Amino acid sequence: MNAAIRTVEVGGAQPYRIAIGPGLLDDGAMLAAHVRGRHVLVVSDTHVAPLYAQRVAVALQEQSTQAQVMVTCLAAGEASKTLDSFAELMRELADFGATRDACVFALGGGVIGDLAGFAAACWMRGIDVVQLPTTLLAMVDSSVGGKTAVDLAQGKNLVGAFHPPRAVFADTSTLRTLPERELRAGLAEVVKYGAIRDVDFLDWLDVHVDALLAKDDAALAEAIARSCAHKAAIVERDPFEHGERALLNFGHTFGHAIETEQGYGGLNHGEAVAIGMVLAARLSTALGLATADDADRLRALLARFGLPTALPTGLDADALLARMRLDKKAAASGLRFVLWDGAGAARVVSGVPDAAVLDVLRAG
Repeated sequence: MNAAIRTVEVGGAQPYRIAIGPGLLDDGAMLAAHVRGRHVLVVSDTHVAPLYAQRVAVALQEQSTQAQVMVTCLAAGEASKTLDSFAELMRELADFGATRDACVFALGGGVIGDLAGFAAACWMRGIDVVQLPTTLLAMVDSSVGGKTAVDLAQGKNLVGAFHPPRAVFADTSTLRTLPERELRAGLAEVVKYGAIRDVDFLDWLDVHVDALLAKDDAALAEAIARSCAHKAAIVERDPFEHGERALLNFGHTFGHAIETEQGYGGLNHGEAVAIGMVLAARLSTALGLATADDADRLRALLARFGLPTALPTGLDADALLARMRLDKKAAASGLRFVLWDGAGAARVVSGVPDAAVLDVLRAG
């Protein structure tokens, strides 16, 4: 394997490898090593397919000479993550005559990873899927861990399955075509891993801000590899989200409330989570769990990555609190948050009083 390629092993009942580095989408031999049958479906979207789908299909076909390789393209964006799109993929697989040894390649961001993964989980009760994430957010989060889903009108990710991939290939060269705002959104999730588990990683990120924003391959590969290693360790211990995996939601209770209150038309997910992490750190300080210095340091790092760290104007604290109650179905004893005892030491805290949350929200 190319020395520039980093790997992370994900253990558990269905182990797989994450490969990280430039040029992976053109490595037909590496990709085709996971093709077991005669049918290969590359699923992408209208943003990513024009850039990379044909390259991937050609690389696979050259190495999988006995297989048929077909590309299908869905509309880009969260609005496509529906049962209708899922049904479309089911029809594609049926028309293709895909057998139980078929393989789906999910080429795109988190929406495509979720949709294609869910289709693979359901076709003939489960066929192989290989994740080819093309956004930083997907590389460090949604492509790892085997969670697949589609949205309903009633809420996000309500229909889905746990379906680990056979492999993940995070080609860092695809990030060169990623809009700056999306890169920064992904970096919020990268910072999260340092915040919840690894203070040394926060130190490393502080030193490498400029290289990461410049899309330096080596710096990106290191950040992705360290993030994936942390997620892999958590997922291996808690594959079905019964306990420790909740720590991955640091900043998300606040963040989801912000996104929902804005009608998904304001901040993107990473931006909302950045603000959410700062608010969670400040709430931790208010409850006497951590020092204000830790919260200030986190805010400063996120700001250096060009991420927002304060609530947008016009958001009402009481409305946000109501969203959090609904989101978490809180008990009478109070809300449940992922907080920290300081940088690198997150934990779940139940029974957080409303008054403390409102004070943090009103302070912005």
